[in-house]
Amino acid sequence: RTQAEMAHTCRGTINLSTAHIDTEDSCNIVLSNGGRTYHLKANSEVERQRWVTALELAKAKAIRMRNNQSDDSGDEEPASQSDKSELHGTLKTLSSKLEDLSTCNDLIAKHGAALQRSLSELENLKLPAESGEKIKAVNERATLFRITSNAMINACRDFLDLAETHSRKWQRALQYEREQRIRLEETIEQLAKQHNSLERACRGAPGLSSGSTGITSTAKAGSVQSAKGEASDEDEETEYFDAMEDAPAFITVTADPKHHRRSGSNLSGASEGHPEDWNLEDSVFESSNQSSYNESTCKDLLPKKRRRTRIPDKPNYSLNLWSIMKNCIGKELSKIPMPVNFNEPLSMLQRLTEDLEYHELLDKAVKCESSTEQMCFVAAFSVSSYSTTVHRTAKPFNPLLGETYELDRLEEFGFRSLCEQVSHHPPAAAHHVYSKRGWTLWQEITIASKFRGKYLSIMPLGAIHLEFHSSGNHYVWRKVTSTVHNIIVGKLWIDQSGEIEIVNHKSKDKCQLKFTPYSYFSRDVPRKVTGVVSDADGKAHYVMSGTWDEKMECSKIVQSSHGSTSTEGKQKTVYQTLSPKVLWKKYPLPENAENMYFFSDLALTLNEPEERVAPTDSRLRPDQRLMESGRWDEANVEKQRLEEKQRAVRRRREAEAVEALEEGKDYEGYIPLWFERKVDAVTGELICIYKGGYWEAKDKQDWSACPDIF
Repeated sequence: RTQAEMAHTCRGTINLSTAHIDTEDSCNIVLSNGGRTYHLKANSEVERQRWVTALELAKAKAIRMRNNQSDDSGDEEPASQSDKSELHGTLKTLSSKLEDLSTCNDLIAKHGAALQRSLSELENLKLPAESGEKIKAVNERATLFRITSNAMINACRDFLDLAETHSRKWQRALQYEREQRIRLEETIEQLAKQHNSLERACRGAPGLSSGSTGITSTAKAGSVQSAKGEASDEDEETEYFDAMEDAPAFITVTADPKHHRRSGSNLSGASEGHPEDWNLEDSVFESSNQSSYNESTCKDLLPKKRRRTRIPDKPNYSLNLWSIMKNCIGKELSKIPMPVNFNEPLSMLQRLTEDLEYHELLDKAVKCESSTEQMCFVAAFSVSSYSTTVHRTAKPFNPLLGETYELDRLEEFGFRSLCEQVSHHPPAAAHHVYSKRGWTLWQEITIASKFRGKYLSIMPLGAIHLEFHSSGNHYVWRKVTSTVHNIIVGKLWIDQSGEIEIVNHKSKDKCQLKFTPYSYFSRDVPRKVTGVVSDADGKAHYVMSGTWDEKMECSKIVQSSHGSTSTEGKQKTVYQTLSPKVLWKKYPLPENAENMYFFSDLALTLNEPEERVAPTDSRLRPDQRLMESGRWDEANVEKQRLEEKQRAVRRRREAEAVEALEEGKDYEGYIPLWFERKVDAVTGELICIYKGGYWEAKDKQDWSACPDIF
């Protein structure tokens, strides 16, 4: 399919050019693309092989078509007035050359006729027979030469006629495309100005900046749809607008446990909890007293090894963003060549590892005896991964295929992490973390991104798995959509929006979290996150509330009931809760962070040079290292070299795949080095899971299996 056709496919369509095709057994086929997986079953092994061959051929064809479209799309500007002048100049030059050829033809005809007359006169002379034959042969050759030259002139004249005819068609087509591009640019610029003026007007309007104090939570309980992470084609083309503030689906009321009387409650159908269970001595929940929170966490986070606390300041280079981005509207972000001016000196693998900044939340979750209590810490951990993004508007480096990143903090914090870039188109990274304190986390994340003119949407696809060793509790959730606003006009800012459903597949507990998108007309606190933790029977136990850039709190529910019905006909649930406890609070940024890409303390250490790492480690990437040092011009040159090297490897691999398919042989394509593709038993998706061997290779310093990517 072409790009235009792909934009209007039915729901559930898989793009073969980026799909993974695997076989489970003699009859089953697994098709996987991002967060979507299909299991197909053939009648026999022969039929399965025929389908696999047909799918592989179709995939190779789709890849060629995609590459051709990518090559054709280019960065060519539409025909301008100078282009028209150049076209007319070319046609004028062709006409001039044709006139020269006509003149030469006339001269050839004139001299050819004179030559033929001379030869005829020689032929009439009484010469030996042998000389007469030679003169006759020369005469015939002269005639052929004149005929050939006339044919050449006629062909040149036909070519000029065709060029003039088609040039008019090309000119009309180019003029139409130019008008469309100009109209689109004017529309986007107008929208951006309206957007900016509306923002200023709303900020200055009375009554919209004051916060609301009555209702503390607006997430939907029980009826929130799970965020499956499957970005369908319809979803990609949908543009969402700010709406007026929604009525809350539940209301929380703080109760005093000393005066709370369950027997005297007149709440019908209430589910009751025990306030005496909310005990600081018997619970691993933190006190809301922030000083004790800071003391306990900061002591745990003191590193045993001294690590760097700053990097070179970001250079102040000016760059016209619109001049680059106006040619990128509607394109996949990962396919747009960008200078390092838009980057930060970290790769996407390092940004993925940065999710572990608040790993101590999982260490505390290990100690929980109640699965619903443990769910609260897991929910707080899932929110904490977004805290570093609030000021981070720069783009991380796209990892090269086969690039890895390790973070070995086994002695300091009890965990070690490994990431590997397992696919380039679509870009996908596999991540595995093992903690000796009792938990393991793994994920495969595919990043889908679209530039829409006014904003940039970043949609992580794929599930995150977390398993606790002692209890066997297995949690699965997916990330929400990140949006970068004010791409054209104004200051860049990031928002997180969507819903997360965290499921414990052992106990069937659930947590529904809602990330409320920013709205000019909302009186809620910005970046708000709310949710409810419920057990397998649907009974709510805890209310989660906070913001994704500052802190998350948890309140134990002692009673719940169905309240009044809203104007939309939805019945609200009233939760009576105890005082909230702070589970997580963001660490303050280091001094001078605004000049160091707003990096956190952990982010400052991620690209710190280390010995004994794999030769494919992101720390060794030269363009990223040059950028961190402030040598951006050299970094841009090095970035182009690495990308061209990767493209050459990709073209060679595609040629090998086509050759193998034509010969009827199987071609496995790129095989990850430290991960292997398996069907996940919980989600049924085909994901990359760590197969072992990396840390053993590091101990032996045997990196012979690593590819040469830098």
